[in-house]
Amino acid sequence: MKKRVLIAGLFHETNTFVEQPTCLSDFQIRRGDELLGGAGDSSPLGGALEAAAGFGWTALPTVDFRAAPGGVVEDHVIEAFWSEFRRFTEPQLAKGVDAVYLVLHGAMVSESIPDVEGEILERIRRFPALARVPVFGVFDLHANFTQRMADHSNGLVAYRENPHTDAREAAQRAAGLLEKCFATGRIPWTYWQHPPIIWPPTGTGTAHDPMRALQALARHLEAECEEVWTVNVAAGFSFADIPDTGVSLSIVTTGAESDARARLDQLARFAWKNRAQGNVLAPAVEAVMPEILSASGLTVLAEPSDNIGAGAPGDGTGLLRALAKYGVRNAAIAINDLESVRKLWEAPLGTRMTLSVGGKGSTLDAGPLELGVQLVSRSDGKFQLEDKHSHLASMAGDSFDMGPCTVVRHEGILILLTSRRTPPFDLGQWRSQGIQPEKLSVIAVKAAVAHRRAYDPIAARMFWVDTPGPCRSNLWALPYRRVRRPVYPLDQVTA
Repeated sequence: MKKRVLIAGLFHETNTFVEQPTCLSDFQIRRGDELLGGAGDSSPLGGALEAAAGFGWTALPTVDFRAAPGGVVEDHVIEAFWSEFRRFTEPQLAKGVDAVYLVLHGAMVSESIPDVEGEILERIRRFPALARVPVFGVFDLHANFTQRMADHSNGLVAYRENPHTDAREAAQRAAGLLEKCFATGRIPWTYWQHPPIIWPPTGTGTAHDPMRALQALARHLEAECEEVWTVNVAAGFSFADIPDTGVSLSIVTTGAESDARARLDQLARFAWKNRAQGNVLAPAVEAVMPEILSASGLTVLAEPSDNIGAGAPGDGTGLLRALAKYGVRNAAIAINDLESVRKLWEAPLGTRMTLSVGGKGSTLDAGPLELGVQLVSRSDGKFQLEDKHSHLASMAGDSFDMGPCTVVRHEGILILLTSRRTPPFDLGQWRSQGIQPEKLSVIAVKAAVAHRRAYDPIAARMFWVDTPGPCRSNLWALPYRRVRRPVYPLDQVTA
């Protein structure tokens, strides 16, 4: 008999230092059979649905809520998700459900719920018919995984790569473990540990230590014991001010708890020993500008403080100010600024005007920058992803909509003004506007790590710079209030 598996998705990375809340209208919502339309695309949900079909399961689609990273989620969004989940789930319970499969982020925070995924998992377990069925799924490497999430799930599997090139693969790996559960009749447990470490996103790339070495150790621990189904290393999301923010480790196993705890201790000790490697800080932008002015080939300037992939508004003016101040030529930067797009939308191409660019989304920024600009082009902002395995694909699938866009020029700088925050993870963003990124001298990107898959192949050099904003790598600059203390690097923790 085919296994009947409930499938749902809830995906949001919440930056609690961003002032603008995330509301229901910010979410893309798919209900019931609409979820099945994602089969075959590049997202984790697409991977899960493809695996379900391959294993011959009867997929029971419920609801999928997903939004771009942003500010604290309004409580009514969580209740709207839960209402829809119940609506589609309850009729299936009478027919029997063999398992639940969830596509999660793992760092979602609402107004009154600091651990949204843990809350949802616990609610699922309150259905008598779902109290003991296997609960599997996939979650982001930047999750702030919690004890509550471990207690109410059996086999949640993390991405292993940052940039997240393996999100779809991780979803399929999780489905494979659920199929193993069906085939063997053995249901694993999840054990969790949270070393007192917070790393900024700039220190969580898996091509470099400490994450590279931690992932290698995790794979070794998996291989040495067949009872260990998977070992997860979550780098954490440092811009969510909740008690469990930071690095977390979990093991899915059918073995003894004592063995799992010993392996978690080994991972935690390794992370602690190498904690300083993950605290990657960037120099002030002024420190790198002289080198940029004399360089040849493409220079990529990354601005982690306004990292769109971490929830920042994407309209910070720190790098733009530096490009204008130093008279950089043949440069480009994207700024999320709906107000400016609206002012330009009806103007004839070639129009010149003074525009207040950016600086509207965060009080941590210096504010709008007055620039004389000339309108170059406009578009609907839609583009197809060039790289179907990119970090952006893990968030959005095969295409992205930047909203109505305009391109303006200020002296030697092209400014792409978008109506919707667009993580700079795919070169199709530029080509859709008639801009060839390889031919530029400087591109400024609002990112920390995930842009590298797109830009490493074309960049002659890459610098990370510190500017004001809600995603600064210098964590001391952020107003933490709820995070569990003491924790490195906020405190002088020695053991």
